[in-house]
Amino acid sequence: MSAVAASERIRVRIRFAKTGKIRWTSHRDVARMWERAFRRIKLPLAYSEGFSPRPKVSFGLALPTGYESVAEYIDVELVGKIDVAALPHRLSAALPEGVEASAAQVIPAGTPSLQEEVTSCTWRWAVVPSEGANPVSGEDLEARVARCMEATELPVTRSRKGAEQTDDIRPSIISIKLEGPAGRSNVMEGPAGPSNVMEGPDGLSDSGGFWLVGELACQPRSIRPSEVTLALGPGLEERLPRRLHQWIWRDGARTEPLVIEGRSGAIGARHAEVRAS
Repeated sequence: MSAVAASERIRVRIRFAKTGKIRWTSHRDVARMWERAFRRIKLPLAYSEGFSPRPKVSFGLALPTGYESVAEYIDVELVGKIDVAALPHRLSAALPEGVEASAAQVIPAGTPSLQEEVTSCTWRWAVVPSEGANPVSGEDLEARVARCMEATELPVTRSRKGAEQTDDIRPSIISIKLEGPAGRSNVMEGPAGPSNVMEGPDGLSDSGGFWLVGELACQPRSIRPSEVTLALGPGLEERLPRRLHQWIWRDGARTEPLVIEGRSGAIGARHAEVRAS
């Protein structure tokens, strides 16, 4: 790369949401959506060198299929002068409903990748009684949460590539708290405040379920709300998990990968109001 070309390149971090029915789209298909959106708005992407040049785009932690998020990130290297402030609006117009860019910012060269830096995520999810199981009370669930937090180990068995594997997930649970009954009367307020208020989904109003919020580590491996739900004991199922934050430690303080003064990645109303049951 020539010195002139290097000086013209910038690295931009974009924050986006994935909500509603599109949560059933795989991580790989979401990557293809982004590539198409970049082409539609004619974004001047930087490419790798060699026989098969590829756009210099890197995603953060993969979001499991079926999970929602208001805190996803993508890094992209661009060439030339770009109006970065206008980028979220341009991209959102080119993305399918349910995927919306909420913020963009130039990051310094040499910034570690998202997968290297992110150490934990905050999740919100509902737990409801499994089919045929007795209803669970708030007191019961609170006691289960307390037992989890007091435990020295929490072995959970899951299927991975056709084989069952048991891991102790207790070291990866940083916090869990009970938020209240899950139902339509509950509003789900995201990290951005009132502009990100979402009504609880259909199908939970009579479920006897409750919302949980937890911070879960993602190193050495990410654990999911579904594994925590298993650790809470029998008779519970996970519903509508949503990632609210990704966290990194920088200069001794916990922060998000992209922080904009006065906003913490607010998502607009167009997609935020769209939810699927």
